[in-house]
Amino acid sequence: MKIPYGISNFKSMIEENYLYVDKTKYIELIEKEASKYLFFIRPRRFGKSLFLSTLQNYYDIEEKDNFNKIFGNLYIGKNPTKLRNSYLVLKLNFSGLDTENKERLEYSFNERLKNSAEMFFYRYKKYFKDTEEIEKNISNSKSASGVIETIINEVEKVDKQMYLIIDEYDHFANDIIAIGDGEFYKDIIRASGFVRDFYETIKIGTEKVIDRIFITGISPIMLDDLTSGFNIASNITMDDSLNEALGFTEEEVKEIMKKLDIDEEKIDIKLKEYYNGYLFSLDGRKRVYNPDMILYYFSKYKRNKRFPRELIDDNVKTDYGRLQRLTRNEKNRRKLEEIIKNEEIVTDIVTRFSFDRMYDEEYFVSLLFYMGLLTIDKQYRTKTILRIPNYVIKTIFWEYIEKRLKENYHIKLNLRDLRNSIEDMAYEGKIEPFIDYISENVLKKLSNRDLIGFDEKYIKVILFAYLADSKAYRPISEREVEKGYIDIYLEKDIRMQDVEYEWIIELKYVKKKDKDKLEQIKEEGLKQLERYAKSKGYENKENLKKALVIFIGKEEYTVLSS
Repeated sequence: MKIPYGISNFKSMIEENYLYVDKTKYIELIEKEASKYLFFIRPRRFGKSLFLSTLQNYYDIEEKDNFNKIFGNLYIGKNPTKLRNSYLVLKLNFSGLDTENKERLEYSFNERLKNSAEMFFYRYKKYFKDTEEIEKNISNSKSASGVIETIINEVEKVDKQMYLIIDEYDHFANDIIAIGDGEFYKDIIRASGFVRDFYETIKIGTEKVIDRIFITGISPIMLDDLTSGFNIASNITMDDSLNEALGFTEEEVKEIMKKLDIDEEKIDIKLKEYYNGYLFSLDGRKRVYNPDMILYYFSKYKRNKRFPRELIDDNVKTDYGRLQRLTRNEKNRRKLEEIIKNEEIVTDIVTRFSFDRMYDEEYFVSLLFYMGLLTIDKQYRTKTILRIPNYVIKTIFWEYIEKRLKENYHIKLNLRDLRNSIEDMAYEGKIEPFIDYISENVLKKLSNRDLIGFDEKYIKVILFAYLADSKAYRPISEREVEKGYIDIYLEKDIRMQDVEYEWIIELKYVKKKDKDKLEQIKEEGLKQLERYAKSKGYENKENLKKALVIFIGKEEYTVLSS
């Protein structure tokens, strides 16, 4: 059985014997929704396009004869709904449009719609009398609303019903937001903008032939701005019944390994820590793995018969690269750094918001949730707590910190010297060279403004930013042991099995004015280290080193190691 990494065509997956995790029971649930017009958000690379392809094949009237062949072994094939194979399906995808300026975006938007319309009429040509004339009218149309209006009118003439599927509805809007051009965004979405006109025409179409709509994207930001033009969609993003509709549960991952003949005992990393952790509903029952990440790992593992050298898919890093652009304003940057330091935040998740509110704290944090950079941890009394979902996302945050420091303070580290200092820790059991290198080349270059929020958590994040890509260690923050929480645990990276020393590090920060408390802090820190080292799992661990690192302001530090 082949691994469908990067594949989103449902029919070809089934016909070509690719692994398919059966999510078709959610078709039944969605069909039972009170609203016919649904809006569903998930992070990038989370299986949205594959699910839409599944919907397309299930409801397409032209796939009726193939139903048993492609759905027969799946849940929905054994429990078909009354609406299966009963629609002309129009599927649109608005990713990859030209956002250079308003004119080019409108042109590419219209052309994308025209191409989809031509494929629609070609597929269903037996239902229409003169498809050539229809396609000619579409080609001559000057607007997206005109194209969709033509489709609606022609389908009405033949007395059929449509299922409209829109993938990446907000892709071009997110690109515009990322470059910070608010006027550009407002011109196309509000008032007489062509995007608004397009959705208003769709709304009119629901009174005629558009019976059902399913829209996906990664944020709800356009939903509010389109309200009066398209106020018919029901947002089912956080419905608890759909929490596991995309992504893989723990049970599904175990089943995948069985089907791929992967011995769970031979998996070198804790998959759950790296790729799991997502919860999309406060009442959700199970956390899910990012499907792209887990399939990436398995595809590399099967091909090379060992774990991949890079445990994080480069595509994931690329997708979250826009993080730098979203934190251009000082308020968002401070909030993000607070989240990275604490690895959680208390907030309410906003289910719809407009562009004008995007930089408000509550809305910005919600956007991080929708992007998959934060996830629901728990509900505590009246508060919702969000946290960083897994180790992969933590490394993305650490990379963000490293890049920000580099850009803001023109920090140009000598990679060879940095790696040598980390190798001293890993192979010689000496931590001082690394701490000295970071102190001299990073911490001392920070501005006094940065020192406003300076504490041991901030220092920890900076250390992690330079350790995470070292290939020697997997840095772990606040690992729980029965005697407390280890500030920093440097666990041997599975890619570097010859690393000799692992580290328990207790980190302290003292303001210069409190330097007289240094001896007391040393005594407390050393006692903590001893307790941690005697905890279960560490008491008999070979080559385990301990270090108490105390920073005094940004200029001084002291290290006690054993």
